[in-house]
Amino acid sequence: MHRPESALELHFAGDPDGAEQILVSILEGNPEDAESLHVLGLLKHRKGGDGISLVRASIAVHPDRAPWRNDLGNMLCEIGDAESAASAFLDAIELDPGNHVYWNNLGACLEALGKPVEAEQAFRQSIGIFPEFRDALSNLGNLLDAQKRAIEASEFHCRAYVLPPFDGKPKEMLGIAYYRLGRIADAASVYRAWMEEDPENPVPRHLHASCAEVAPSRASDEYIEKAFDDLSGKFDERLAGLSYNAPSLIGELLSGLLAPDRKYEILDAGCGTGLCGSYLKPHASTLVGVDLSSGMLELAKKRDCYDVLIKAELASYLFAQQDRYDLIAAADTLIYFGDLSAVSSNARRALRTGGCFVFTLEESDNPFGWKILPSGRYAHGREYVRSVLRSSGFASVSIESCTVRSEFGKPLEFLLVAAS
Repeated sequence: MHRPESALELHFAGDPDGAEQILVSILEGNPEDAESLHVLGLLKHRKGGDGISLVRASIAVHPDRAPWRNDLGNMLCEIGDAESAASAFLDAIELDPGNHVYWNNLGACLEALGKPVEAEQAFRQSIGIFPEFRDALSNLGNLLDAQKRAIEASEFHCRAYVLPPFDGKPKEMLGIAYYRLGRIADAASVYRAWMEEDPENPVPRHLHASCAEVAPSRASDEYIEKAFDDLSGKFDERLAGLSYNAPSLIGELLSGLLAPDRKYEILDAGCGTGLCGSYLKPHASTLVGVDLSSGMLELAKKRDCYDVLIKAELASYLFAQQDRYDLIAAADTLIYFGDLSAVSSNARRALRTGGCFVFTLEESDNPFGWKILPSGRYAHGREYVRSVLRSSGFASVSIESCTVRSEFGKPLEFLLVAAS
């Protein structure tokens, strides 16, 4: 004797026609067999036929079956009847209010109906029942993104991202997601595993150190070169997505510092792809760009702003350039230095009398020191910066608060520094 379940097994084995024949046979003997009505409705719907009426008939026989009402809601969604689908999901929830899937399905329908507030409530209810339900986490993240609530959205996207399976997920991205969630030990564990897989790669070594707070005094040359060579092709696009504006801030500052009728010898320190070039070039008799990344320098060359581009480590290059420059600009370069003593002293050595050193830094919550961040960047306190610059021989130091970029949708606190 055939059972409705055997028809489903036949369907999933690749014989939908055989499955349908079994169900039709059962219903010929018992037209009100609810299980057969329901399964036949599902099969007909999958084949593009009218299965909804059969599923409704099965529910009429067993109105207390929440999963059947959820099936009906999914079918109605697929034909574009979101309003009727939402009603079906609400019926399922009334029968089984603790089912996270039903709440998520309801949220998707409500969003399709243009009811974002109600949709958000439904997604949050689903997540409250099952905090690791990927579909609801992603759906809520997307809903919040659509409302320009990027900071909140990033939490739910990251919560979804760190759920298994992990195959195909870059370890760098997993680490970033973990530190966004404040799970620094988990980020460190990911980077440790990456180090074991690729022991010659300096990127996981540096990121692991940043999470383990075993802070080197600056990022290694190998890390800078590798990380930025890898980033170079997508660097400008990525920064645009972070609302990056360090070059324009430096440009505005220089317009008030430099004489408009004079040209200067200028160094773009850590020039990257040359985003500062267009702001520096109008003031320059000679504009030199220095960077450790060959990939970045190739892109800077294409901007046609620089008279000279040099591949070199910054502190060593500055030491060799005594009394060479009138202005040194470093947009988001010194965020890869912890201890600023050497680079500050060498910048002073490379400047002519009256010269100016302008740069941006991520601000630390400790005004008198510096620290490494889980991002791999360094943050500095303003009093620390002022002290180092004064000790290096700069007579005048100006430090302003600013926002240079965002991270996970949140503006970060930076310092815009001018020392002369």
